Amino acid sequence: MSTDNTSVLNGSQKSSLAPLLKVSGLQGWYGESHVLHGMNFEVLPGEVVTLLGRNGAGKSTTLKAIMGMLGRRRGSILFEGQQTISLPSRRIARLGIGYVPEDRGIYASLSVEENLLLPPQVKPGGMSTERVFAMFPNLKERINSHGKKLSGGEQQMLAIGRILRTGARLLLLDEPTEGLAPVIIDQIGRTITELKNEGYTIVLVEQNFHFAATLADRHYVVEEGHVVDMIPNAELAVNVNKLHSYLGV
Repeated sequence: MSTDNTSVLNGSQKSSLAPLLKVSGLQGWYGESHVLHGMNFEVLPGEVVTLLGRNGAGKSTTLKAIMGMLGRRRGSILFEGQQTISLPSRRIARLGIGYVPEDRGIYASLSVEENLLLPPQVKPGGMSTERVFAMFPNLKERINSHGKKLSGGEQQMLAIGRILRTGARLLLLDEPTEGLAPVIIDQIGRTITELKNEGYTIVLVEQNFHFAATLADRHYVVEEGHVVDMIPNAELAVNVNKLHSYLGV
């Protein structure tokens, strides 16, 4: 398993660590539409952090901004202390950041195996295809199936497995449970827990708050393109009414 000690650190030890990812004053635009209005948050090594908020709050746009996928952005994004705000997407990915978009981005005409083997390794330690298949047995059974023939759950597994093959250690997951059956959601949850235990760091955008609450260390609440609150998972019970108010539950 992982040799990364962050996976076994307690809360006080983690709090003394430098952030793996630090986003400060992040502004972002789609064309002329100003979407992000000063996003501020940080993620420590080995954490699972969620971005929560209503539809249109800017959560998914934040992940795209981190990956350099917005046409225009300003502010500061530090990954392992390196400023990435001016870097193109291809260079950001090669720093060790993996992104699974909401639409999963599977190549419909390629087989499961071809999809897995397509991305280049960006860092040492990427998972072997055998390890991915051990994590997602459904994919091994569909190894020769084209992407267009996979179920939504199988596509999500493939999208995550493809990123794990690259060696990325910071994973940005955008709505990984959207539209999936409960049994597949449970499997995705077990996978995220396993990855966390192995020292991966994960930023999770998720509408399924109950799913996120079983996984995350902290929750950032996003409204109108900026963070309005941060709730540690340990304090969730006493803040549930406030969170429901934010989310309109």
